Amino acid sequence: MKKHTSWHFRQLTWWCVLFCLTAFSTWAQTPKRLLIVTATRGFRHPSIPTAEKVLADIGQKSGVFTVDYVRGGADGKDDKDVIAKMSLESLKNYDGVVFANTTGILPVPDKEGFLNWIKSGKAFIGMHSASDTFHGKDVIDPFIECLGGEFKGHGAQVGVECLNQDLNHPATKHFGESFCLEKEEIYLFKNYEPRRVHELLILDKHPNEKKTLGRFPVSWCKKYGDGNVFYTSLGHREDVWENELYKKHILGGIKWALGLEKGDSEPQTK
Repeated sequence: MKKHTSWHFRQLTWWCVLFCLTAFSTWAQTPKRLLIVTATRGFRHPSIPTAEKVLADIGQKSGVFTVDYVRGGADGKDDKDVIAKMSLESLKNYDGVVFANTTGILPVPDKEGFLNWIKSGKAFIGMHSASDTFHGKDVIDPFIECLGGEFKGHGAQVGVECLNQDLNHPATKHFGESFCLEKEEIYLFKNYEPRRVHELLILDKHPNEKKTLGRFPVSWCKKYGDGNVFYTSLGHREDVWENELYKKHILGGIKWALGLEKGDSEPQTK
């Protein structure tokens, strides 16, 4: 009798363990939900359709996230989509928001509420002209304070060697010492303070005046309240979005921003 009871107990224990492991595995593999915003109120990059496709593809292939889109043209079309999907009620359905080549003053219905949503522990990911969105006139726009830097201008597209400042961060660990691009549009920034961000990629020369030495930011991450912010200024060209190393760059940044992989966010400059 004791032997029979012991056998049933072991079976019950085994099934309980299996159930718990299966439940945990299912929970752990549940993809995060990202809202991809490609709406524009300024210049609209021809690479936006490629950006949308690449983000969907890497989300599906990695199993890390699913995507929903907010689109809109520079003429103000589809503003209803922006207003509806970026309402505070709608944002409850997402773990993070991506601004992929957005420009201009977007009709976000409650921008302060949106920024507080990020601060609450959500992910914000910005690519390329995300820094050319929400400019302030006499003061720094609160969005720029969240992002960490503001688009100032750019010169002709050039080849660059981006220097890796964090060999262990998920967004840059696959690059080695540097990441080279044959041709890309490189931004210069204003309202950027290295003591407020964790730099990931920089240039040590002016992108269009090679004799001018300095420290020119390309990509960084930072905390914003309890939220994680990742930004890369790369992504003007379609071929950059299709570059496999760039895909790893943004996937790693997204994983970090979502809290799925650890990475430093402390500023290197004190």
